[in-house]
Amino acid sequence: MYENRIAVGFTVVNLIQFLFISQLHHKHCSLQKTMAAISSHCSLQSGFPSLSSRSSSFSGQVLFQCIRFPRDFLTSISCPTIFANLSPLSMDIKVKSVKKDFLQINDFDKATILKILESAKDVKECLKSGDRTFLPFKGMTMAMIFAKPSMRTRVSFETGFSLLGGHALYLGPNDIQMGKREETRDVARVLSRYNDIIMARVFAHQDILDLAKYASVPVVNGLTDYNHPCQIMADVLTIIEYIGQLEGRKVVYVGDGNNIVHSWLLMASVIPFHFVCACPKGFEPDKKTVAKAQEAGISKIEITNDPKEAVKGADVVYSDVWASMGQKEEAEYRRKVFQGFQVDEALMKLAGTNAYFMHCLPAERGTEVTNGVIEAPNSIVFPQAENRMHAQNAIMLHVLGL
Repeated sequence: MYENRIAVGFTVVNLIQFLFISQLHHKHCSLQKTMAAISSHCSLQSGFPSLSSRSSSFSGQVLFQCIRFPRDFLTSISCPTIFANLSPLSMDIKVKSVKKDFLQINDFDKATILKILESAKDVKECLKSGDRTFLPFKGMTMAMIFAKPSMRTRVSFETGFSLLGGHALYLGPNDIQMGKREETRDVARVLSRYNDIIMARVFAHQDILDLAKYASVPVVNGLTDYNHPCQIMADVLTIIEYIGQLEGRKVVYVGDGNNIVHSWLLMASVIPFHFVCACPKGFEPDKKTVAKAQEAGISKIEITNDPKEAVKGADVVYSDVWASMGQKEEAEYRRKVFQGFQVDEALMKLAGTNAYFMHCLPAERGTEVTNGVIEAPNSIVFPQAENRMHAQNAIMLHVLGL
């Protein structure tokens, strides 16, 4: 009978996690090489035979991470050479040097972004086929922090994580109040001890940065007032599906220069395309973010106050609500200021017959977009909404190293 006690160097833990998932889904690496790598660091106790490391070419870094194993997968492994000279402080520091987060698009290069999107296509195809045997998140839990409620964000993350074998925990505004009832750094440390990954949808961008700074598990940005990277990954996935690629295309955003625009600008600093933001004077996107995208020098960036001129030749016309969550007291004022920025049939006609319409939802029909546009054959709003789940699954696979 195996013991339930594990004392391991975390290189071994990650290797066994990797092996376990590989055995389930026939992916990644061979049993022989993985076990050989384990033996180069550890000795198995309780009468297990020793393993040769001669064939191993493993030279990975030591990773500190706790994972869960099935009862019949447990044994007692001793790695005194790894733990001998490590204090808790040095372990904490090591976590921060190897942990992956998904906070904003330009934290990654073009190759990585495209790799994640390709993974999203593969996972989507798997789920669409009805195959439910791919369970990379089996035995894992995700904490979902919602300072801002959202149907799409909650359902897409929770359903996606569940379909791939994991369990998601919802923490609403009454469950957790970062910076008020409890400091963000304390929340990050506590949740890291219960969960394998944290997703947070918050107001202040600093909150997501602090969560990532103090958490010892990956943190995914579900939205902040500054940006919305998961949404833009879903958008690009949708554009690839319908147009073939983002590179070289013209995306025109009409409306408020908000967090969606910031994420598009950050994407434009990674992948070359033509991005135009048409918004009323005084509602332009953050100047530093615009400058960052322009300084990258790979995309054509335009900020204009003329939506009719902006949409000409567009491959995609994109809209969002004029008053975001937390701005509802400004709604009436904004409706007056944003007159002329509604995406209607006349504006889409200027864009051309090949232009698609996109909206991140929720939409206020009759305000920023007409019912006719959102229901038109060239509207890809709902495939776009579905792709939130698939893009996010791929993002989580990436940050978890799966």
